[in-house]
Amino acid sequence: MKVGVVGLGYRLEYLVRVFSVLIPDFQLVGYVDPSPAGLPGLRQHGIDPGQSYESIDALAKAAPLDLLMIGSPNHLHLGHIKTALQLNLKVFCEKPVVISEAETYELLRLLHACGDPDRVMVGLVLRYAPLYVDLKKVIAEGALGEIVSIEASEHIAPYHGAFFMRDWRRYQGYSGSFILEKCCHDLDLYQGAVGARPQRVASFGGRKSFVPENAVRHNLDVYHRKPSGWMGTDKVFDSDADIIDYQTALIEYANGATMAFHTNMNVPDQFRRFCIVGSKGMAEGDFIRNFFKVHDARTSDVLLDTTYETTELSQHYGADEQMVKDIAAHLTTGAALPVSVIDALEAGLTAIKIDEARQSRSVIDLTETWKRFDAARNGETPPAMARSA
Repeated sequence: MKVGVVGLGYRLEYLVRVFSVLIPDFQLVGYVDPSPAGLPGLRQHGIDPGQSYESIDALAKAAPLDLLMIGSPNHLHLGHIKTALQLNLKVFCEKPVVISEAETYELLRLLHACGDPDRVMVGLVLRYAPLYVDLKKVIAEGALGEIVSIEASEHIAPYHGAFFMRDWRRYQGYSGSFILEKCCHDLDLYQGAVGARPQRVASFGGRKSFVPENAVRHNLDVYHRKPSGWMGTDKVFDSDADIIDYQTALIEYANGATMAFHTNMNVPDQFRRFCIVGSKGMAEGDFIRNFFKVHDARTSDVLLDTTYETTELSQHYGADEQMVKDIAAHLTTGAALPVSVIDALEAGLTAIKIDEARQSRSVIDLTETWKRFDAARNGETPPAMARSA
């Protein structure tokens, strides 16, 4: 398997390492990145990074590529995907795929024009997590009945929150927004569990933890534990970041189910958990604390009580390894993947509208949004975007 990389940051350095461990014929042909933060890590693990190229075109001409992996900053994804599609390459793109509503529609039209949306695979890695696989199975078997409401969260440890304040992701112009960059995983998971698109969204949030008045003089190591890459800074509490550090979102889905979602990037004992309540039962779990439990609503009996183990290789609760195996199988046999670029664009657009609701202090109805989405998916120019009420 011959692979090229554009945007060789820490995330793709790690994924290349997983590919090299699990896929026997994996070969990194080369990379495009003027400042490859992940290059030392590859060399440290004895992985040949191949040659450096100035452009995707030059990389693609060097050798036939089975896959181009895109790990560049989010605002560059659309241009890199567009170039890859023009070169008839298959693409793996890290999340979020794009950073705005307009970019979402543009990519949908490009995917329609190329005739094969499956040429673009996405890094919504939690879809591959054993816990989520078990959750989907429980839902499919009817143990929960009709899903009624969800309470979910992604709570992030201070070392990781500080990383966001020091990395290029601190700028919305590059990342899109914090909830888009970090929580599109979670929005995708629960949208997939509910089986319906969001109908209305509201949101509240701001920045209260990583502000100058909370700066500390001691125990600073925790705030620099995770290295930053491109455009990194050592400033944590007084950085020039324009992202927020806590947010709550309320979602009503088209089938009437609801979700309350909370994220905060300064949680010392971090967790990433959910409680899904259905008409027949309840499922709760935590991706970080590695448990999954299902109760029957009528008897309160425990129907399932599972814990999970992960290896030192895994960064996402066993999901990275499974994603790599499934992508390799997809490339060689055409095997279906559990998440599509369309799923990713739906989750991303949900995050974009949630942040729009926060900024406008309004409840946003997404009926017209999904009409525009479907029009673009069919290759049409979406109707003009009306201002939110």
